[in-house]
Parts: sequence; structure tokens; C-alpha cells
Amino acid sequence: MYDLTIIGGGPAGISGGVYASRKRLKTLFITETFGGQSIVSEDIQNWIGFPSISGTDLAKSLETHLRTYAGDVVDIKVGHTVKSIEKTVDHFLITLSNDESYQSKTILLTVGSTRRKLTVPGAEIFENKGITYCASCDGPLFSGKDVAVIGGGNAGFETAAQLSAYCKSVTLIHRSPAFDKADPVTVDKVLSKSNVKGVLNAELLSIEGDKFVTGLIYKVGEEVTKLPVGGVFVEIGLVPSTDFVKGVVEMNNYGQVLVDPRTEQTKTPGIWAAGDCTDSLYHQNNIASGDAVRALEDIYVHLHTK
Repeated sequence: MYDLTIIGGGPAGISGGVYASRKRLKTLFITETFGGQSIVSEDIQNWIGFPSISGTDLAKSLETHLRTYAGDVVDIKVGHTVKSIEKTVDHFLITLSNDESYQSKTILLTVGSTRRKLTVPGAEIFENKGITYCASCDGPLFSGKDVAVIGGGNAGFETAAQLSAYCKSVTLIHRSPAFDKADPVTVDKVLSKSNVKGVLNAELLSIEGDKFVTGLIYKVGEEVTKLPVGGVFVEIGLVPSTDFVKGVVEMNNYGQVLVDPRTEQTKTPGIWAAGDCTDSLYHQNNIASGDAVRALEDIYVHLHTK
């Protein structure tokens, strides 16, 4: 019987694992891989304490940190996913993809999300070669360049606003006839910037380039336009990795786990969640890490003082 099971090996999961070890909570740590979404980034500049670190090095650093302090407290199982979680009277039965089962008093979900990817010609070829899914991670690398943002929701406009501070120009490309998925105030404020413009009813046809992105082609009606850009930022949504907990915890229409922002508790007693799999307002590595620490503090209180 474990005190806690942590599912997921990104910044949130590692933070939870390190704090679980420090608090001497007998913990089962389950992850398919280490690092989370940022493992694909070549240069992360906003991970606190590291002015610059690659996604691969971040993943290695996270794993090393966890293993350094795991000792005899945190049992680490890598290469596995969770197939199901079953709630019993006073604990949870967790079954892995290899059909191994474990019992745990509490659970912390840190399974993250995956970015919805572009599927047009050139998208796969130029991923991390001008196409990026994280403006906070990669944006400054495109300083002084003309860039495009694909997507017209709040995330797309927030990305455009951030990029406008250091990019030469930002073109927001949206397939719908209106920017009605973003807050009107945000739309007006971002589009009022002199170096930001929006294109509606735009069908993205392809990403062009040589060794690196040089442009994209889109169509509005019958008119085809080639837009020269040095970077393409994709904000077309996240897909939370939460299918295995459907019916176990309450989720919103996007599949994000609903949590109390003060404690990270779900509405299912004994289960907490942190990071990009939750309905938290913002999703970043540093935020996910902090959310997991908050959850661990609350889990410890739950196990030892209530």
C-alpha cells in the first residue's frame, strides 16, 4: 500500500516526487518518459535557474533530481502508462499498461497535455525548424523576424501580444470568419498594435522552407497568398492526456481535470491534479511545478493531520 501515486514525468510530476521524498511519503512514481512537452524544444529560456537549456537536457535534469532523492521512499516505474484507476472504500487500485496493479491511498495526476499539431504539408518537416508550439519557450529566438501565429483563440492572441514585443511583424491566421473564440477586449487590444494584423477565413495550405521555415501559403476564398515568415507559432489547442480517468474525476468539455486552485484537489476525495492536465488558468513549466508542490503540501496534510 503506497501513501501516494504520482502519474506523469514532466515538471509537475518531478516536483511532486521530490517533495514526496522530502516528506517521507511512500510513493509510486509512474511515467512513460521524463520531461513533458518541452522535451522537443531546442532552447528553453524561461525555466527558472537556467538561462538556457534544451528540452533534452531539461528532461535529464528532472530525472536526475528525482532519482537523487528517491532513495527507499519513491519507487520509480518508467516506460509505463496507467490503464485504469478504481476507487475502493479507502484506497485506489491502479492498473498499468502491463497489467501490474498497485494500491495507493492518494493520487496526484500530472499527465500533462499534448499540443494539437498542424497537419498541412511541411508541418512535420519543419517542426522545431521554425515551427514551434511554445512562444514562452522559443519566442525570443525569433527577435526581429516576421512571424505568423496559427489560431484565433485567447492563446493565439496572448502569443501574438508576446511576440509583438520583439518580432518585426506578427500575422494571426484564423480559419473562422471572426475572432469569436477570444475575448473581444483582448482581440481589440492586440490587433491595435502596429505590427500585428489578423487574417480571417484563411485556410492554411502548407509551410515552406529550406533548412528552416521561410514562409507559408494560405488561401482566403479563391485567393492564394504566400506569406514570408521566419517562424510559425501554433496555438490550435491542447489535448489533455486524461482519457484513462474519465468517470473517475470530473473534467470539463476539453478533458481538463477540474481542481480547486487553492489546493489542487479534484472533486474525487483522495485525488489531486497539477499542471497542463488541469483547468488552471495558465499552463507553463514553472506554474506546473509550483502547482504540484502546492498539491503535495495538501496531500501531506490530508494523510497526516486529518
